[in-house]
Amino acid sequence: MRDGDKTVVSMLNDYKGELKEFAVVVPVPSVLQKGQINVGDKKIFDRLDAYSAPRLAEYYDSNPCDRRAQDMLRKEAKMTAAPAPAAAAQSSKALGVTVEASYTVGEYDIVILSATQSDGLESWLKQNGYRIPKNSAKALAPYIRQNMKFFVAAVNLQEQAKTGFSMLRPLQFAYESEKFMLPIRLGMANANGPQDLIAYMLTRNGRVETSNYRTVKLPANMDLPVFLKQGDEFRNFYKAMFGEQTKKEGLRAVFTEHFWDMGWCDPCAADPLSPDELRQAGVFWVHPPSSDAAPSPLPAQPRIAPPADARRRDDWLKLRGYRVLRFWNEDTDAGGVVYYANYLKFFERCRTEWMRAAGHDQSVLAAEAGIGFVARQASCEYLRPARLDEELTVGLEVEKLTRVRVIFRQHVRRAAE
Repeated sequence: MRDGDKTVVSMLNDYKGELKEFAVVVPVPSVLQKGQINVGDKKIFDRLDAYSAPRLAEYYDSNPCDRRAQDMLRKEAKMTAAPAPAAAAQSSKALGVTVEASYTVGEYDIVILSATQSDGLESWLKQNGYRIPKNSAKALAPYIRQNMKFFVAAVNLQEQAKTGFSMLRPLQFAYESEKFMLPIRLGMANANGPQDLIAYMLTRNGRVETSNYRTVKLPANMDLPVFLKQGDEFRNFYKAMFGEQTKKEGLRAVFTEHFWDMGWCDPCAADPLSPDELRQAGVFWVHPPSSDAAPSPLPAQPRIAPPADARRRDDWLKLRGYRVLRFWNEDTDAGGVVYYANYLKFFERCRTEWMRAAGHDQSVLAAEAGIGFVARQASCEYLRPARLDEELTVGLEVEKLTRVRVIFRQHVRRAAE
């Protein structure tokens, strides 16, 4: 999780082996205090994994914006554990290593180290029982040159036995730094052959790309044969496609598999994470619900009534909706440019799906509560043309709300903008 200069890292390790032989070494910008370290819940990783899973969507309506996911694929994220070192400080000074702090958090024994020599740090870790590969000094050296500290965790076997879990729980720690860094090479140094590193980056705005690896977007939005709906055919197809892409890039690229606004999904492989689950994941800018929390976009009563309290009304006006669509031939004119009047249809669909995602179907409202929505006025400003086969995002926000009227401000942007 990253917002401004604040970072929360949650790590789940799919380790195969004896717990006493596992340890994790992570460069951090400063000496972490015990209160900055926490033990997380594996269920949050399972939820993220399910929400971002590859999906096969089947459309029965020719409307390209009315998407429904027919296959929901879930991957089972497995987690494992780590070993406990013995303290051997006799040669620490000679090796250029300083133990800045040490804690026990849950089932983990944690030390924060600083070092002046990469060879010395490698030797210190091995002497103190941490299982790391030979010649790790090369991977450690860049972080030492940047004067970074090292967060080192191993399993306290006695504490782990008390938890009752057969696998280790995720580790979570927070820090502040102007620069965000994820140690990909160091994290895979102990790999026995090719290894997957799956990173979920959660931000308040925008998305993340790597700076020292080429970022490649996996193929998506493709027409696939119908037989892939059967059994595990799509799962097998996706694994083969991913393997082919990694081979094509020579295992030297970072693949973007999924990026989306987590407030909704279309189509959904699984439900979006709740505010409580997001907070457990470390999303510190999502606040817990209170008596002042924003209500749902529509109240249960058969009328549109904004909250009387001004602060709650302001919260309601912050509610937003988004929808991604791709243009077909039927949306464009002879020159391949999207026909100007069609944008009104796209805006309407976005508003309808925004309400549906909030749990309010317009046909049900009309039948049960006698509520109907009639467009009274619309004005558009056209800045740049959209063209055939482009992927765009339609968005909305509530600009004004009264007892009988809602004014929306909507936009259409290219998906990458």
